[in-house]
Amino acid sequence: MTAQGLEVIDQSVHLTHEWINELAGRLDWSSKRSALRLLRVTLHRIRDHLLVDEVAQLSAQLPVMIRGFYFEGWVPKDTPIKERRGQDFVAFISHQMSDTAEYRGRDDIKCVFDMLNARISRGEVEDVWASLPQDLRDLWPAP
Repeated sequence: MTAQGLEVIDQSVHLTHEWINELAGRLDWSSKRSALRLLRVTLHRIRDHLLVDEVAQLSAQLPVMIRGFYFEGWVPKDTPIKERRGQDFVAFISHQMSDTAEYRGRDDIKCVFDMLNARISRGEVEDVWASLPQDLRDLWPAP
C-alpha cells in the first residue's frame, strides 16, 4: 500500500512518467515538460480527425492521466475535422510548439507515432491509422 493508500493514482502517475520519459528519450530532448506538450498536442490533433467511437477506443489504451489530457478541450460535435493534408497537420502542431527550442517538426511528430505504435495495441493503432486521411497515414509509420 502506498503512503496515501491510492494505488490506482500512484500507478497512473508512474505510467504517465514512463510514457513521458520514453518520448523524451526518443526525441533526445532534455525537457520532459516539452515532451508532454508535444504528446498532448499530437494526441489532440489525432483525436480531432477521428469519429467518436474511435476516439473512445483509443482513449481506453491510454494511461488515466494521459487520457485526461487527450480529452481536454474536446468538442465532439466539431469532429472529425476536414483537414486532409499532412502538411497542415504538421503546421498545426508546429504552431503549437513554436516556442519550444528543441522542436524539429515532422521528425518529432514521428517520434510520437513510434511511441504510440510501441505502447498501443497493434489492432487499435491499425484502426486509428485506417481512420486517418492518406496524407496523415503517410506521416505515421505503419505499426
